[in-house]
Amino acid sequence: MDLGQIGVWWSGSWRVADDPTLDVARELEALGYQALWSSGGYDPGLSPRFERLLASTTRIPVASGIVSIWTAAPGDVGPAVADLEARFPGRFLLGIGASHAPLAPDYGRPYAHVAAYLDALDALDPPVPPDHRALAALRPRMLELAAARTAGAHPYFVPVEHTARAREILGRGPLLAPEVAVVLEADPAEARRLARAYASIYLGLPNYTQNLRDFGFEDDDIEGGGSDRLIDAVIPWGDATMVAGRIREHLDGGADNVCIQVVADRQDFPFDGYRQLAPALLGG
Repeated sequence: MDLGQIGVWWSGSWRVADDPTLDVARELEALGYQALWSSGGYDPGLSPRFERLLASTTRIPVASGIVSIWTAAPGDVGPAVADLEARFPGRFLLGIGASHAPLAPDYGRPYAHVAAYLDALDALDPPVPPDHRALAALRPRMLELAAARTAGAHPYFVPVEHTARAREILGRGPLLAPEVAVVLEADPAEARRLARAYASIYLGLPNYTQNLRDFGFEDDDIEGGGSDRLIDAVIPWGDATMVAGRIREHLDGGADNVCIQVVADRQDFPFDGYRQLAPALLGG
């Protein structure tokens, strides 16, 4: 499955309040974005949003980033994936992950539970094949599992140094598709204010903070909404040209597909932001 180099990541509404007739997915494809990623949510089964995104587009892949193993049973997800494959061949990538202890009931032994979930996907009839699934992975052991049993890894909330290390661990071949949130604002104080508002939830989740500590960030960087050093490392900001340059650092570091999340109110899709970025990122 060819995801291209530049994708879109979004977990909120796929509608623009000022233009409710705008088909966001179709317009993003027309702008040249090469994949659409969306959160799997926390409801049972596979969200219907993926079918809607596939139906709105003609060729680009759609991926879940991610479906939580704690809320979506393999027996429900597998048939839904098979149905999408039958209707949109080769265009849906199932991203799964262990989520986070504060967000999941009975959280524990995430590696073992992810491995068991992959076993269950293998045992279905039809199975969800390894090359049609990806794994949320941050630290080495989960990255190794992603390389061994899926198409590859979908890290989230990471600096470019993580992308380079993840490529070393994955080796050549497996997919590496980091999510990168960006702020289209050139004023440093305002950009960091917006970035901190976005980062606040993630800096309260131990999986992310421990991963950041692995890359030299300390308690003083993580507390208080994130130091300037941390915010600047994880969330590129500036005008479209500046942001595009930071995205290319991830590609140069070994990413195959960088899925970009424009920081904005999740009740309204930030289409103007993606339109601003398109010429700098896609040559459109």
